[in-house]
Formats: sequence, structure tokens, C-alpha cells
Amino acid sequence: MAAERALNIWDVYDRFAKGKKVDEAEWDYSIIPGNATELKEKYKLDFGKKIVPEDKETMNNLFNAGLEMLVKTGFYNSDNKRVMFVTEEEVWEGIKKTPKKLKLGEGRDSAYFYPRRGNSSVKPIIQGGPTGAPVSEDIFIQVMQSYAQEGVVDHIVNGVMATVEGHPATTNTPYEIKATMAELRAVKEARIRAGRPGLGI
Repeated sequence: MAAERALNIWDVYDRFAKGKKVDEAEWDYSIIPGNATELKEKYKLDFGKKIVPEDKETMNNLFNAGLEMLVKTGFYNSDNKRVMFVTEEEVWEGIKKTPKKLKLGEGRDSAYFYPRRGNSSVKPIIQGGPTGAPVSEDIFIQVMQSYAQEGVVDHIVNGVMATVEGHPATTNTPYEIKATMAELRAVKEARIRAGRPGLGI
């Protein structure tokens, strides 16, 4: 049976607000490993020395175990310590509505992300950058430029400024907002210096 419609942000908010209360330690150390172990045994998942399965039966079992894990376990919100559940029909509806391609960036610097399967002939997208790692503000532009100027890089994943104007970019303070804005300006400048102003971030 198909879901009536895909979930929207309001559905998600309401489900988390009314969701089951669960302690984070119980989620991390009991619910997740318990359900994963149960489904591993149910679907007879044993990869041996192969990290990536290649036979269709194992791949199907892995997908079905993952689907059941999602429906059975749900999503955890660490802020309100509640769990949101989805139905299998809602998962399939979400898969059905997944875009077939995604464009990031602009103009000649844009890149398209396509679904890829094993041994795909489609070139993978290469993302470059410190990926959320702290970077000193005095070298931030230069570090980001060093990634942007590499021709094989299709997309930038920027670092995080450790400080902004000498102040620690502490979470939940005005300096966090100021640092984020400074990061965006710095990445823009780095892309311009590299001659790739439309590179996606």
C-alpha cells in the first residue's frame, strides 16, 4: 500500500514533538546495537572478509535489513530526546520522490550528482575541503583556495573557523554566527582567487 503523500517538515516536527521519550544512552548503547544484531541474524548477514557485498542475495538482504531497521528503530532527536517513526510505505514514497540528479554550483563551475551503482561508468563527484575541521582564520582563505584551484575538485566542503577576529567561535554564542558569515565570505573569496567563482559549496 502506497503512502498518501511524502512527509513534509511539519509532519516531522509534529512526530518528534509527540514521539517516544528515550534516553540518549539507551538509544546509543541498547536500542541501536540490539536492533542491528537482531536484524543481522534474521537476514543472515555475514560479509566475511568482503566489506562490500557483490552477490544479489546479500545485497537484497542488506537493503531489506536496513529498511526494517529504519522502520523499527526510527530517528532520534537528541535535542528533545524523542524518537520519530516512519512506515515502510512512507520510506518507499520518499525513495520514489528522490531526485534523479542534483546540480551544485553555477555556470561552468557547476557539477551534477547522479546515482551510481557498482562498477558504474558515471564519474564520481570529487569533493575537496577540510570537511568541518577547524581551520585558523588567518589561513582560512588560502586553505580553501588550495582545494578550489584543483581541477579534479567538483565541489567544496569547507572547514570551520576556529576563531573569528581572535574570539573563539563558541557554539550557541553570537561569535558562532559571526564565524559562519565570515566562513561564507572567505569561501567566496577563495573561489574567486582560484578562478572558479561558481564552484558549489
